[in-house]
Amino acid sequence: MEALEYPNPNGSYMVYSLGDELAAEPIDMNRLIINSNNKSHDSTPFAPQFINGKDIAETVDECIVRPELAVTTKRNVLRFIDLFAGIGGIRCGLEQAAREKGLTPVCVLPSEIKPYAVNVLKQNHPAETITGDITKVDTKNIPDFDILCAGFPCQAFSSAGKRMGFADTRGTLFFEVERILRDKRPKGFILENVEGLVNHDGGKTLQVIVDRLIALGYKFDYRVLNSKHFGVPQERKRIYIVGSLEEKPDLNNFPIKESKLSDILESGQPTLDTPFIRRLLDHFTIEQLYGKSIKDKRGGETNIHSWDLEIKGPVSEMQKKLLDTILTERRKKKWAEIIGIDWMDGMPLTLEQIRSFFDAPELEDMLEDLSTKGYLKFEHPKKLVCETNDRGVKTTHREYDTTKPKGYNIVAGKLSFEINKIMSPDEIAPTLVAMDMQKLYVGDNGGLRRLTLREGLRLCGYPDNTLFNVSEKEGFDLLGNTVVVPVIKAVAERLLEKIK
Repeated sequence: MEALEYPNPNGSYMVYSLGDELAAEPIDMNRLIINSNNKSHDSTPFAPQFINGKDIAETVDECIVRPELAVTTKRNVLRFIDLFAGIGGIRCGLEQAAREKGLTPVCVLPSEIKPYAVNVLKQNHPAETITGDITKVDTKNIPDFDILCAGFPCQAFSSAGKRMGFADTRGTLFFEVERILRDKRPKGFILENVEGLVNHDGGKTLQVIVDRLIALGYKFDYRVLNSKHFGVPQERKRIYIVGSLEEKPDLNNFPIKESKLSDILESGQPTLDTPFIRRLLDHFTIEQLYGKSIKDKRGGETNIHSWDLEIKGPVSEMQKKLLDTILTERRKKKWAEIIGIDWMDGMPLTLEQIRSFFDAPELEDMLEDLSTKGYLKFEHPKKLVCETNDRGVKTTHREYDTTKPKGYNIVAGKLSFEINKIMSPDEIAPTLVAMDMQKLYVGDNGGLRRLTLREGLRLCGYPDNTLFNVSEKEGFDLLGNTVVVPVIKAVAERLLEKIK
């Protein structure tokens, strides 16, 4: 029994027949005796570890009063593997869909390498052994299964990264999925990735995936779905690729279910008191802050800028107007055309160019003052530089063009402030991104606070009984990279309709 690595203080196992194999499950001895006396043990939780039939005599504990009752046929079992499991969002959605269909979901191989993600998996599935690096697992050592689940790493295709695709080692992990599908031939699969996969490298990356899946004989559909249409108050678009050996699943026409932030918010949580928050509340009421982003990259009524709060020093009303105008004007393509460089988002404008749309007697003095305080920077425009690496992958970056005259530009950047956005209870959250989640705030108890980890789980559709005992930093990272459970459940339902 030690070889099973199945912790159980009572030292006993329930054994189920599964065709040619058996499943052993740790149980509570007192409960077993009660169930045995009542001639009923169907309520015993099923969380098996597979063993060979020859081991049954060693597995069934001698202290079981009526061992014949411990051997039962377990029908309608849906076995799956969960690759790049994260905190288990894909399996959660699949398990919900399976149970509603009268199936018993069993994860025969969960795989994850991030230590604090593994920690969360162990909290919620303590009886399971978590496999680490899937690239080091021989398919011969993977138990047979029905469904492959994989939210394969997305950084290689994400707009937040360098979008290297298959040139990035993380991008090649799809081929691990392909390897296992080819060797194990499961009935179906559920794959999830970022929306950026669709258009990465002009669609070539997705086409490689499509071609490989077709070659394996799978019939599949893929769609970009937004979690806000599945009862989760979060704007989160992801591509879902769902396939079966038997019949193509249909990922069209899901019923729309909407919610808002107030549906998942807790109340009475501790608020934060920092100089920045105090400055915000000195200038605005909580209600005035709702729905506002705090950044110097965009204009408009929904944004609060550093000069609105006079963070870097006092600013006159005329200077605020000047900064607002430059913020809008610098994004116009015409300035890049006049200067003669590739268009960039946020062009530095010369004094003469600024004079063409903002006439003020003290314009030069105002610009110099704003530059000294750090609201503006005096810099060369940037040009677009294209490069091709030794693998033939094209990348682009921008660098200063010192042949062009310097101009005044906004010192932009959404990471400039400790708060990115104060969310209204009547809206939905933006896409949760690991690096930004700690900068999303809500109003509570007359003050401001970050989202709690429980609220973050709810924004991804996890049940409230999900264990999530991690640090705030680790939790935000995990939530920024997880899946949305109700979307997975919806696509899993479509898949289960097509497999026998």
